[in-house]
Amino acid sequence: MDHLLTEEQRTIKELVRTIADEKIVPVRAEFDETGEFPWGIMKTLAETDMFRIFVPEEYEGLGGGCLDLCLVIEELSRACAGIALCYAASSLGTVALVKYGSHEQKQKYLPFIASGEKLAALSITEESAGSDPGGLKTTAKKVDGGYLLNGNKLFVSNGGEAEIYSVLALTDKTKGPRGASIILVEKDTPGFTFGRKENKMGIRASSTRELVFEDCFVPGENLIGKEGQGFIITLNIFDESRPGIGAQAVGIAQGALDAATEYAKQRIQFGHPIISIQAIQHLLADMAIQTEAARALNYAVARAIDAGATKHSGESAMTKVHASDVAMKVTTDAVQIFGGSGYMRDYPVEKMMRDAKITQIYEGTNQVLRNTIAAEIRKKRSRD
Repeated sequence: MDHLLTEEQRTIKELVRTIADEKIVPVRAEFDETGEFPWGIMKTLAETDMFRIFVPEEYEGLGGGCLDLCLVIEELSRACAGIALCYAASSLGTVALVKYGSHEQKQKYLPFIASGEKLAALSITEESAGSDPGGLKTTAKKVDGGYLLNGNKLFVSNGGEAEIYSVLALTDKTKGPRGASIILVEKDTPGFTFGRKENKMGIRASSTRELVFEDCFVPGENLIGKEGQGFIITLNIFDESRPGIGAQAVGIAQGALDAATEYAKQRIQFGHPIISIQAIQHLLADMAIQTEAARALNYAVARAIDAGATKHSGESAMTKVHASDVAMKVTTDAVQIFGGSGYMRDYPVEKMMRDAKITQIYEGTNQVLRNTIAAEIRKKRSRD
């Protein structure tokens, strides 16, 4: 389909696809095996100004929108969702700063993020606070000149590699989630260390680490927005970032569809390529329908956000839920088309299937997000 991209957007898409094909595809299996962080590829993305896309122009960025970012994430994910996440997680860790940070904060950090010199990360999840924000326990006690952070964060994408962390912590424990705030913490701050690096099923090129804060002093000037705004800011961040997960899922699905189609053309059974078998044709047709529909929804929601839509929680959740379910279905069918070979690591589809699963889990499980969608439907009905 022609999605009516601008000339600049088509250029971005083509450039990232070239990087993905030439730099990522040849090494994705190695990074998946070793779990090494792909700094060389991050450097390539920095040299081609990809990190500037999600930073405003006044802070040395390109001022791109949600759709521009989705195009980059989709094309990277078509090759390797783990490597794509290393890039996408930096954009996620930057949203609070871009949307709610002071001019001084932006001036201090954003040029380094835009150049790719420093990566960012968002730190929300804890052992007792995943889907339930009421379980948040990390505290930021106000002291002379700033805050003392204490607590642990889990499953932080870019953990240990990023230099700048947006951390959700309780500045007023008596108010529960309403007493949470977001504070910027730099990597080398005394009292801030890293725990275990997770050994994951998929997205293995991405670093997922535990953060540990022990009487970590952070200057008061690192508070983003006002005290008590952290939970609302977090919800708004996810409303804008979930299309990025949708784009990651669409990229995974497209990569699996491409691989399965090519394999079906080459695999000979009963004297013919298996793509001539109607059962295989129907699998491929459904995979193509589902992938294109997920892409269309993803682009539509991204465009709505770029157009300034103020109420998009339901739609943002929809594109993440739908695309991630599609990615899981399409990759599973791709493995089926490959047969026994698809179960082996000699081919990329088993990796894509492993990578797809996380898109149904992070930034809100699909079960929780269906509640969000349903709540938005109820609100709309009551307004009507």
